Amino acid sequence: MGLAPDGGLFMPQYIPKADIDVVFRKAEKSFPEMASYLAWLFMEGDVDKDALDEVCRQAFGFDVRLSHIEGDKYTLELFHGPTFAFKDFGAGFMGRMLGVLNGSGEDLTILTATSGDTGSAVANGFYGVPGVKVVVLYPEGKVSDLQESQMTTLGGNIFPLRVRGNFDDCQRIVKEIFSDSVFRAEKKVTSANSINILRWLPQSFYYFYGWYLWNSATGKYMPEITVPSGNYGNISAGMLAKKMGLPVKGFIAASNANDIIPKYLETGVFEPKPSVHTVANAMDVGNPSNYERILDLYGGSFASVKADVRGYSCGDGDIKKAIREMYGRYGYVSDPHSAVGYNAAVRYGADGFWLSTAHRAKFAEVIEDALGRDFPLPDALERFLGKEKVFTPIDADTLAVEDFVRGL
Repeated sequence: MGLAPDGGLFMPQYIPKADIDVVFRKAEKSFPEMASYLAWLFMEGDVDKDALDEVCRQAFGFDVRLSHIEGDKYTLELFHGPTFAFKDFGAGFMGRMLGVLNGSGEDLTILTATSGDTGSAVANGFYGVPGVKVVVLYPEGKVSDLQESQMTTLGGNIFPLRVRGNFDDCQRIVKEIFSDSVFRAEKKVTSANSINILRWLPQSFYYFYGWYLWNSATGKYMPEITVPSGNYGNISAGMLAKKMGLPVKGFIAASNANDIIPKYLETGVFEPKPSVHTVANAMDVGNPSNYERILDLYGGSFASVKADVRGYSCGDGDIKKAIREMYGRYGYVSDPHSAVGYNAAVRYGADGFWLSTAHRAKFAEVIEDALGRDFPLPDALERFLGKEKVFTPIDADTLAVEDFVRGL
């Protein structure tokens, strides 16, 4: 269903407890084996175990790496999947699970809004799934050329909409469509944004694996995890992992100039505002949906959230400075979003790791501006460039998008 009928986000009826010793043993074998154990805690009785094992093998058939930068500085690289962004975990899992759950091939339309990487990950994760059409809404002029190419060159069952507006407009349209009971009675639609619980749940899995890698590398047990954050699905998935029993000291919510949650952590007041465009564009969100999940996970208590989470924000100048610093000191090339995580981890002297959420090649213009040089693209990304982009320009109007979906 994506959103609940009242417009809210779904949550599990209860949060199961993981056996951390079992997690460690499964993680020693492989990430997919550990992920299948964790997924089964939620899905036992709803899906076939062999089918779930196969979904995890297919969805997570790529590396998850903990890179040692220097001293106590570690980053968990989540960008080694097919579209070179952390969104591959949730989108790949959800696409394959819907293939299992929608076994009858019933006509289903996926609606997703993207500020950057979600669109390409969802397009890849759902490409060719029988009975499924994917409509991706992205803001005109506010995603990188490579991100747009990844969304607009696949064809088939992928239908990109270039919206004349910003990401908040795209997200608003998706929410309004899910709140339109008349339209939903006419068309079967769901979302592949992190508002969808099937996209969100598997993001908790790599926190367990990151803990396993960090514990193995350092012998320490309770990391503080720094998470570059925009719509806050990623960090709320980490909070879910903690509630499942993952040993975590706490989190740092690291944002760019769209600092709604860091301000909330200072004041206790959640005040959405129009998003501003930054060099870390996938985090340009002015009204983060997953704030609701954060509150729910902490029983609605601001004091409980604040006890577990520290906030941080920085502007474009500091992001570029971090990219230069990591390259100059450590020879490590970071994308702008991961650089926000680095800044936050250094600012607080965090003992743990920050999440690196995308490959630097997806933001070549920012990297070249920061470092004064470019770097070769991986072959798997190079293939997207030079292809014809096929998309539909559209106004930031919910009825116009509904009409488009009706015509598919």
